[in-house]
Amino acid sequence: MSLRVESVSKKYHQKKALDNISITFEKETIYGLLGRNGAGKSTLLNIINNRSFATSGSVQLAGETVTDNETALNHIYLMSEDNLFPPQLKIKDIFKTTEGFYGSFDWSLAEQMLSDFGLDGKKTFKKLSTGYRSIAKLIVALSVPCEYIFLDEPVLGLDANHRELFYTYLIETYQERPRTFVISTHLIEEIANLLEDIIIIDQGKLIRAESIETILKNGRIVSGPKEQVERYTQSLEILGMDTLGGAVTAYVYGDLPTEKAEVQIAPLNLQTYFVQLTNRKKEK
Repeated sequence: MSLRVESVSKKYHQKKALDNISITFEKETIYGLLGRNGAGKSTLLNIINNRSFATSGSVQLAGETVTDNETALNHIYLMSEDNLFPPQLKIKDIFKTTEGFYGSFDWSLAEQMLSDFGLDGKKTFKKLSTGYRSIAKLIVALSVPCEYIFLDEPVLGLDANHRELFYTYLIETYQERPRTFVISTHLIEEIANLLEDIIIIDQGKLIRAESIETILKNGRIVSGPKEQVERYTQSLEILGMDTLGGAVTAYVYGDLPTEKAEVQIAPLNLQTYFVQLTNRKKEK
């Protein structure tokens, strides 16, 4: 049962927040949704989850349009920066309310997470700090039975220890009950090892959708004398380039030449790949 975003565009007062986005989210996969501030990530997630409406295009789950489709929407959950829970409710009452909407709430997991994160389930939501509000929302997101879980800036306000604890719980619950997670965050290096596929949006447009394996295989940093670097990389996609005196560092993508390299070659990590790719798009 795949989730398909088909030719989705969104305009705000004639300005395009999303421009003809088409993506397929496959089942039981962990995605990273990456983009600079204002790229359109949250807009896309809100449209997928029926919190906003596309100007054109559609979102379909197993061939059925998601918009105002309660049956389809019961398979999708979005945890966002918005505080949508009634502030006067206690945390455990929020769990009960969520169970009423989605059913099959994982109380065992929720209780264990409350304990490990040191969160009192009898506290009201409005009395929680920003970090603990995020934790409460994360517990709900991991405990609902939905097949598609969207996490928009999930670790907002969490310290390093709590972020690591969340990542551990995410992997454990994914292994025990596989489903699709889509994580939108600026902490790229922290989540890189969790991801199977990435989607990059820039200025409302989809500019990349590929597997982490493909990126790590094809991305390289090539450095050395300017003439030698240019000759070696002439058949590759140049994501970006830094120059210092007569030395050049090129961030490249593609199959490396078979000829003997007279330059230095190093792997390109996900964060550097993202920065170089979006910097290039901004400059055009």
